[in-house]
Amino acid sequence: MRFSLFIHMERVSDQQTQKQLYEEMVELCQIADRGGMSAIWTGEHHAMNFTIAPNPFLNLVDLANKTKHVRLGTGTVVAPFWHPIKLAGEAAMTDIMTNGRLDIGIARGAYSFEYERMVPGMDAWSAGQRLREMIPAVKALWKGDYEHNGEFWQFPKTTSAPQPLQQPHPPIWVAARDPNSHEFAVQNGCNVQVTPLHFGDEEVEKLMGHFKAACQKYPQTRRPQIMLLRHTYVADSEADAELAADEVNTFYNYFGAWFKNEREIQQGLIAPLSAEEIAAHPFYTPEAMRQNNVIGQADEVIERLKAYEAMGYDEYSFWIDTGMSFERKKASLERMIKEVMPAFEEAQMDVRNAKISAVY
Repeated sequence: MRFSLFIHMERVSDQQTQKQLYEEMVELCQIADRGGMSAIWTGEHHAMNFTIAPNPFLNLVDLANKTKHVRLGTGTVVAPFWHPIKLAGEAAMTDIMTNGRLDIGIARGAYSFEYERMVPGMDAWSAGQRLREMIPAVKALWKGDYEHNGEFWQFPKTTSAPQPLQQPHPPIWVAARDPNSHEFAVQNGCNVQVTPLHFGDEEVEKLMGHFKAACQKYPQTRRPQIMLLRHTYVADSEADAELAADEVNTFYNYFGAWFKNEREIQQGLIAPLSAEEIAAHPFYTPEAMRQNNVIGQADEVIERLKAYEAMGYDEYSFWIDTGMSFERKKASLERMIKEVMPAFEEAQMDVRNAKISAVY
């Protein structure tokens, strides 16, 4: 199982400058690159200081010039906010500018706050239908001379300009939760990104079950890759882990407030939550975050990740957006690289050595 970094600029108060946040984000990405992570993922969000990411392609092109080895992925672009011709062209240009390091993740989106502003009247169902129409259209545009007459978009014969460096195209990933989304991804030759959010490992198993069922339903299609995205903190002590659980709990309280879209927002910042409001949440608690997310010292983290590897996950993405300080994020990421990832490198080396021994 390989490892990647999932990251955004996250601003929870006006005390943090956006330029400083971007510089810190770049530094964390460089640590991941030097440390041997396989990819960096960053997504698309609009008018939300909680997750500042108006166009991930801009970030990835900049990161291509500031990193050496990692692949660079959109995690994710939001399908209903794009026209297929525009998405095909910008993704292809990014692939050229990153020298073929692009992976493109696509999702339907999640926040009604964004739907209201970007595509008024949009709901999750119609957003999902746009995603299903978008992906085959983009692939056809990269191939060229494609005419489209769909439910949401219509255009005469068109070829993406430019066309991508990677052939036949950059790897495409679909953010999936329900069985239908897994089936769509597998049927269309796309990799799959999943996240259990704040739920426990039973959700991780359920998501893998959806993926395996989709692969069984379409046996003629080569098994795609599946990535697990999960909030992660590698602690230096149990007290440190408990602090992290409290911080992640605060993050999810703000996440939930943005998702409900009921709270006052000024200058892109949601009205602060009080300690009493956070304590009163019906299911977000520090105890639940400590148990469900991957939070703990290195040995505990390794044990959790080994279980995910055994389930069949190909990639584990270290979700670093937690509302923590830059210093705490950096320390956790460095412990992940130095204390956790080597356990998986050794296991992979053992497998390679066993294969060689079997031959001789």
